[in-house]
Amino acid sequence: MLLVLAGCQLMPSFGSKKEAAAPGEACPPAVILRPLANTAVFGPAPKRAPDNVAFYGLLSDVSLKCERAGDTLRLKLDVVVIGERGLVPRGNVVDLNYFVAVVGPGQTILSKRPFAVRIDLGNAKRAGVTDHIEEAIALGGRRPTDLSIDLGFQQGPDVIEFYKHFRGR
Repeated sequence: MLLVLAGCQLMPSFGSKKEAAAPGEACPPAVILRPLANTAVFGPAPKRAPDNVAFYGLLSDVSLKCERAGDTLRLKLDVVVIGERGLVPRGNVVDLNYFVAVVGPGQTILSKRPFAVRIDLGNAKRAGVTDHIEEAIALGGRRPTDLSIDLGFQQGPDVIEFYKHFRGR
């Protein structure tokens, strides 16, 4: 369902001389896309309403550090993902899927990659994890500040329809 799109691909970093970012060439901004910051995992009933939600997911925070090595930017992201119980009992563990996309000028998606997290809530109502990701992107002659790193939950049609009708939890 998720595709790495043509253009600047996420790729492994190779050993090379690291350069400090030049003034004005700091890390690109890391942005949690608000419409995709929440998700829902439904219970067994076919209806998609708050009384059939087993878990909610929330992309809570992201921090980004980066280093430049030639025309490659090495990113270190820490993504805080929260799981919260809904009204339908469905165990203590929830698996959530989110994406990280590198976006260029004109909102062009240069690459997009999925990530999965598992949150064990134990007996708690809410729990979270910090997902640490390290990736390298080829700049292709662009300045790091010409890019943005966008994050969101990968939403299925049922979740999109749910949030059209039920904005709050």
